[in-house]
Parts: sequence; structure tokens; C-alpha cells
Amino acid sequence: MADIHAYEGAPEAEFGDYVALLKPRVMSLVVFTAFVGLWIAPVDVHPFVAFCAVLFIALGGGASGALNMWYDADIDAVMRRTQSRPIPSGRVAPGEALAVGLALSGIAVMMLGLVANWFAAAFLAFTIFFYAVVYTVWLKRSTPQNIVIGGAAGAFPPMIGWACATGGISIESLLMFALIFVWTPPHFWALALFMKEDYHKAGVPMLTVTHGRPATRRHIFAYTLVLAPFAIWLGLTSVGGPVYLAVSVVLNALFILGGWRILRRDEAAAEGDHYAVEKRFFKLSLIYLFLHFLALLVQRGMGAW
Repeated sequence: MADIHAYEGAPEAEFGDYVALLKPRVMSLVVFTAFVGLWIAPVDVHPFVAFCAVLFIALGGGASGALNMWYDADIDAVMRRTQSRPIPSGRVAPGEALAVGLALSGIAVMMLGLVANWFAAAFLAFTIFFYAVVYTVWLKRSTPQNIVIGGAAGAFPPMIGWACATGGISIESLLMFALIFVWTPPHFWALALFMKEDYHKAGVPMLTVTHGRPATRRHIFAYTLVLAPFAIWLGLTSVGGPVYLAVSVVLNALFILGGWRILRRDEAAAEGDHYAVEKRFFKLSLIYLFLHFLALLVQRGMGAW
């Protein structure tokens, strides 16, 4: 825990600093995938109920981010990518971040139960616990499988959205989960390849630290191969169709090609061009997930099978 004296004389926190605690970029993914999961479900939901449900799922995601920043303040202070976050920069005290995270968690879960159903609310509570405790407290600092297992937290939102509409789980929601779950490791491992010093300095056992970069490259390519069947299988369910399948086939071909290019690289070549291939793959991974879920929305608008 950071020394409270370190925050004496620091700039006074502004509203934007508390917003930053919620990891808004990560929250945008939570909001979008949860909305898609809710909207493509085979149960009509009143637009106001849908709006409120997605809002409280977003608050739950933001609460997870605040709790993560509270616990990881020591790591964030070391890593170049995270040094400017509200806690290590001294703009928000750790106790304030903890209070924000706990308060928003309670509000999000209770309100989602009232506006949607208590199964979805319990699912949201479990997701917050999984990210804040299972991933942040336990996995992140103890195993190179941190991002593999911990990635489940980011894969739950479309299932929660689906549960808001249906009150349960189905093969469609499980495949949306699988799409994000299997996508997460190559996405973050690509980042770890070109942010190579951060995880070493912070002592986080990312795969690049514990097994080296050649092993990480092999894992990235292997995961692109495993990911493709799950992504395409989703297109063969009740929420799929020709639009989604066409988008998925093209994206997975590009993703596998990108993984192959990373596999074939050596460190000398990567350092020579400042990890250009790895950075392109990372950007592609963002587009990959967004377009898959956008295609589900388009397919829903056009009518599924």
C-alpha cells in the first residue's frame, strides 16, 4: 500500500481522474459486448430496460477497474505504460479508489438485479470478484497463465447481457464468451512483446518474462488457430448468418496470418523495425473483436438464419 504522505501536496483530484480509475477504454469493450449480448438475445427487451442494464454492467466493469488500480498501484508506479494513472501519479489516494470500487460494485449489482433479473446481477457480482480477487490479487502476480485464466473476466459481459434478456445461459452466450476468452491471450501477449521491459521491471510473470519471447510467439500463433473454430462456430448458431460468417472467415484468416508472421520473427528483426509486426497484430486484434461483435449486430438487424 502506498504511503499516504506521498499524496500530500499532490494535485487535487479532478472528476476526470475518478473516471480514469474506471478504465474507460476497457469499459467501452465491456459496454459494447454486453449490449450486443443483450440485443441479439431471442427475447425482446424494452429499450429503457436495455439502456439501464448496460449502464449498470458498465458501472460494474468500472468498479472492477478501480479495485484493480487500488491493488496494483505498486506495479503501476513501475511500469511506463501505467505510471500516469491516478494513484501512482498521486492524484487519487488508494483509499479513495478502494471506496469508489466497492461503492460502485454494490450499486451496479443491486440495480442490475432490480432492473433486469437477479441471475444477471449475481453473474455481474461474480465477474467483479473474479477480476478483482481471482485475477488481480492471485493470478496476476503468481503465474504466467494470469492472462489466460484471468481473461474470463473480460469475456463474461456478453453472457451477462444475454442473461439480462433471457435469465439464463445458452450455447450462443457460451460461444461469445469463448470468442473473447481465447482472443485475450494473443491480444495481451502481442502487447507484452513490444512493451518488453515493463513486465520485467514490475516483476509480473507474463509469459514473455517466464518462458521468453520465442515461446510467447509460438503461443500467440497456437491461440489464433484455436480461436478460429470458436469464432466460426458462433456463426452457425441462431444468432449467426451469412454476414457474420463472411466477416469471421476473413478476420480469422488475417489473424492467423498475423500470428504466423509473429511466429516467424526473431528478436533481432523485431528490434530492428521497433516491433512493427507485433504492433500491427495488436491493432488487428482490437479490430478483430470489434468487427465480430458488430457483425452480430448487423446480422441481428438483417435477421438471423
